[in-house]
Amino acid sequence: MLSIFDGLRDVTNLSVVVRLVLAFLCGTSIGLERSYKNRPAGFRTHMLVCVGAAVASLTGQYLYLVLYMPTDISRLGAQVVSGLGFIGGGTIIVTKKKTVKGLTTAAGLWACGVIGLAVGAGFFEGAILATVLVLFTETIVSKLGGRIQHAPEFQIIVHYHDKEVLDRMLRYFKDKKHSITNLQITGTNETDQSVYSAVISLRPGKNMRPDALLSQVQTMNGVLSIELL
Repeated sequence: MLSIFDGLRDVTNLSVVVRLVLAFLCGTSIGLERSYKNRPAGFRTHMLVCVGAAVASLTGQYLYLVLYMPTDISRLGAQVVSGLGFIGGGTIIVTKKKTVKGLTTAAGLWACGVIGLAVGAGFFEGAILATVLVLFTETIVSKLGGRIQHAPEFQIIVHYHDKEVLDRMLRYFKDKKHSITNLQITGTNETDQSVYSAVISLRPGKNMRPDALLSQVQTMNGVLSIELL
């Protein structure tokens, strides 16, 4: 621990002011980056979350150390961590393209609240370092993440008679390391025999082109037709 903070670890008027101001600065620093990127939760939200968490942590210490109440110091902090899940959940949305947005903002809000708890508890070193790492993650690491190449995802529709055909097909995808992200099955009656259709969204394994995958599935017994959507 850094000795320069030793005089501020006790609950005094000066330490309370320093902790709340530091929580304000940490929350604002993280929130400004989110506001700059036009995210749902901006600097005011992060500021309030961090300061509120710091006050909760300080209140637990005050009840136990000053008022001598038989209470658990960490109880209020634990409730803050649980409550942050509801706030963060409000920033997560699913777009029309079925992609999830807001996870980073929700995680940042949660981290901001924990940083506030650390400041309120007097763990200044951990709070400052965590703030720097969160900012590093949301700025530098986010740019690196955008350069990561993801395996392409596509949809196929398969028509077949026997339900066992689908089981063999899914087993084949699993053996070939193809990831299935969505599956929809419908059944229709055609003359005297039922025809089933399965719309499968999948992410193929390495070095597998969609046309090659379609050719392999087409050769399976029981498959009537298959096409790429």
